[in-house]
Amino acid sequence: MAKGNKQSKEPKGRKITLKMAKLALKLTVDGKRRLDLSNMEIASFPKCILKLCDVDELDLSRNMLKKIPDSIDKFVNLRWLDLHSNQLDHVPEAIGHLQNLYSLNLCNNLLSSIGLPNEIGLLQKLRSLNLGMNLLESIPSSIAALKELRHLGLFNNHLTRVPECLRNLPHLESINLKCNPIPSGDDKGIDPIQRVECLYLVRESCLCASCLKKVKDARQRLDSRLSRAPAHGRSIFAGLITPNSVAQEDQGTWSKESH
Repeated sequence: MAKGNKQSKEPKGRKITLKMAKLALKLTVDGKRRLDLSNMEIASFPKCILKLCDVDELDLSRNMLKKIPDSIDKFVNLRWLDLHSNQLDHVPEAIGHLQNLYSLNLCNNLLSSIGLPNEIGLLQKLRSLNLGMNLLESIPSSIAALKELRHLGLFNNHLTRVPECLRNLPHLESINLKCNPIPSGDDKGIDPIQRVECLYLVRESCLCASCLKKVKDARQRLDSRLSRAPAHGRSIFAGLITPNSVAQEDQGTWSKESH
């Protein structure tokens, strides 16, 4: 009976071996090594991948992870970390040791305000941060230290006002605050640049048929608006015609599953 109880407490999910992890290694178009363990029903962080900690990119998205261990700081070369669509309610302080990280995706988890450590502000090279679809009522004030941040996702949270720390990010290009209980007009003055409310960038191959149709319909509506807009107003949307290289690299950050 005791043995049965012990087994019942063990996390359910697929066990990843070192051999499986090595087979999941991919080479990106710019020659970086990516370990892709997404959508593999993983319930606990595979300790074996610490032997592959020299990778540049790590994708553990769409699994059942509830915890990321402090040993994540062994991945000192990481420039891209995708943890979206798991069951995380806490991010370890060790995340602040990933000094080469420029893209961090924590979208669609169970993160509350106490689950985000102040150490996230130590990621000096971070350009893209996705915290959308969580339970955040506030974000760490240390995010104001992310002077290289370009893209920030805060959509579908519990924010009741625009975080003050966002007003001093010098390179911020896009921010998504959609679907938060923020009073109308509270986001005025966050920066002087006119921009779209939200921006999603994702490869067509990553979308299901229904999502792809929605995206194409939205693009057609935008093209229709642009064709009717006066010439002086078109520059507002110019960035949507040809996304810059950073946005293309970070396409996974802004993907949003609807199925």
